[in-house]
Amino acid sequence: MRPLFIILFFITTSVFSQNELIANEYFKNGEFEKALLEYKKIYAQSPSNINVINQIISAHQQLEQYDEAESFLVQLMDRVKYPAFFVELGYNYQLKSDLENAKVNYNMALQSIDERPSNVFSVARGFQNHTLLEEAATAYEKAMALNPDYNFNVQLAQVYGEQGKIEKMFGSYLDFAMSNPIVLSDVKRNINEFITEDANNENNILFRKMLLKKMQEQPDVLWNELLSWLFIQQKDYKKAFTQEKAIYNREQAGLLRIEELAGICVNEEEPETAKEIYNYLIETAQNPDTKLNAYYHLLQLQIKESSAKEYPKIKEQYLELLNDFGDEANLLSLQISYAHFLAFYMDDPKTASAFLENLLEEPLSQMEQAQVKLKLGDILVLQEKFNQALIYYTQIQRNLKNSTISQEARFKVAKASYYKGDFKWAESQLKILKSSTSQLIANDALDLKLLITDNKYEDSLQTALKKYAKADLLAFQNKNDAAITLLDGILNEHKTEPIIGQALYKQAQLFELKKEFEKAKANYEVLIENYRNGILVDDALFHLAKIFENKLSQPEKAKQLYESIIFNHADSIYFVDARKRFRALRGDAVN
Repeated sequence: MRPLFIILFFITTSVFSQNELIANEYFKNGEFEKALLEYKKIYAQSPSNINVINQIISAHQQLEQYDEAESFLVQLMDRVKYPAFFVELGYNYQLKSDLENAKVNYNMALQSIDERPSNVFSVARGFQNHTLLEEAATAYEKAMALNPDYNFNVQLAQVYGEQGKIEKMFGSYLDFAMSNPIVLSDVKRNINEFITEDANNENNILFRKMLLKKMQEQPDVLWNELLSWLFIQQKDYKKAFTQEKAIYNREQAGLLRIEELAGICVNEEEPETAKEIYNYLIETAQNPDTKLNAYYHLLQLQIKESSAKEYPKIKEQYLELLNDFGDEANLLSLQISYAHFLAFYMDDPKTASAFLENLLEEPLSQMEQAQVKLKLGDILVLQEKFNQALIYYTQIQRNLKNSTISQEARFKVAKASYYKGDFKWAESQLKILKSSTSQLIANDALDLKLLITDNKYEDSLQTALKKYAKADLLAFQNKNDAAITLLDGILNEHKTEPIIGQALYKQAQLFELKKEFEKAKANYEVLIENYRNGILVDDALFHLAKIFENKLSQPEKAKQLYESIIFNHADSIYFVDARKRFRALRGDAVN
């Protein structure tokens, strides 16, 4: 008998599930009479199914059959003592505009929490389902007062947020974070919807004041961490640094957070604050790797800001660091950086290559050897010794198959072939890389493949494409002025060819590197105006918007361009960033 019972149970369950799916589909499509009929069939067989009960009530209400819904609820409440039904009956009265009886039933639902605090789960959920926010908040508050073990701070915060009670919402989120530090990232994400980048925004000011008050009344590094996070959202990186130092001084738990803040400053083009943080790391860190990493990043910032006459001094700094940290195991990044500096900035590829070749004689892992060979290949490309570069890149592919560095080497093979005008071989490599596990490499490969494909057939001699590849190589060689001049030639001599859009874009990027933002702006504007259906228009819109926002102090023009991406280029890789920047410029407090 037992197997037969089990079979019948599963058959019955399957039938009920199928009927409920049909009923739900009717309901979703607005066919409420058909849905109601199906739900009642299920209810007849399963009178305790709360989902079906709620759908019967909702179907009656959608059909404005309020008396039928009331009759069903009253009969149900005679049979089942379930406090959430008071909420449903009250809401049904509210739909009938009988607010007095609605209030009576809402109060009975709330009173049930006094009798049994655990009733809050169904009662509060019922109130929230009907957007009865005041009652939902009262339910949660009452339950927490009756049972201190209950923590509904996050639910209360959500309710307060919907009500626009921002101070109470912030307070609940802070209490929740204090009692559950593990959820801090969720709390930040929720609070982020109510603040902006504007430090003078009302909500930002309120949140900052609440955190400062918490620090006075209940000292804890949690408040420093949240203050630091708030300052980062507002791009007040110096203030964030002050909080991060306070956290480190109290906990002595490591400098990783401060290192991450320095990285944010670099990415956000705040070099002075980044330098201040890296100098602090050098003075404070006990770990040689942390010190070395800080020195390394300081040098990169210095190189970016220096002119050729300052390069010998930077070389001395490199040599001093290599000497001071010579016994450290993690010196390879600095060594490769030094070789890059010699070749690409001091125009001494011979010394750079010799330095790297000596490194290959040392006991390195396969991955470390690949990193050195990758840079050796780059230096050979710099010298336009493409075939020799291909040897190094190919060795990496052979020795570390399917790794990210192997895919990077394959991309460099394609790029070297492209530089020397072997577009067919470059395309064959790029076709493989379109499915790279590294999204960055895959995107770069696709962009280069499209560039070649779109332009190689226009001219049998591929004159314009070869010139563009040469300009691209000059940019790789840090010969930006020569690259700009060659791109000018393309723009003047190949006006009817599709490569013009690409040439405008590449030249604009080079103008940005030279901080000639008006010239970059002009290029982007021509591209947007004349190549609005091209694949680079969203790139041009985004970069032009950033120039208006960050370099030319014209936020309204930036906002218009971000808006254009949002409405006209929803598939753009810039869509998320454009929406974020647009909302920040508009001063949105809630996403």
